[in-house]
Amino acid sequence: MTRMETPPRSYSRFESVMTVRPDDIDMHQHVHSSRYQDYVLAARYDQMARCYGVSMEEFIALGLGWFVNTSHIEYKRPLLMGDQFRVRTWVESFADKVVRIGFEILREPSGKISCHGWCDYTLVNLTTSRATEIPAWIVEKYSV
Repeated sequence: MTRMETPPRSYSRFESVMTVRPDDIDMHQHVHSSRYQDYVLAARYDQMARCYGVSMEEFIALGLGWFVNTSHIEYKRPLLMGDQFRVRTWVESFADKVVRIGFEILREPSGKISCHGWCDYTLVNLTTSRATEIPAWIVEKYSV
């Protein structure tokens, strides 16, 4: 990440509850590693509208989109067919064109961590396909 626009601080954490589906399972009978990234993306999509008040559709209407440019996941415990789990996400920091989102995926009902990590999302102008500065109004909306 580049220059910080906001000083380090603590941001709100939001949760989305999901269930492992049959098509999430790999040949070892647990959730395939790639699906955890899908879970984080689905949770962020849900939380953008529900928790931050700006849906992905609103970003698209403004000609903006979020692209994952880096992700890091540490796997602790597998999720299995039919498991319910909670995806908890939060803003860790803002930079010029990037927001870092931290996450945990917690197995229910125990609350034990299945995996945790972070993703860097770059704000992109959908017309030019180029990274663009994160406007102050987005930083404000996400700074809850």
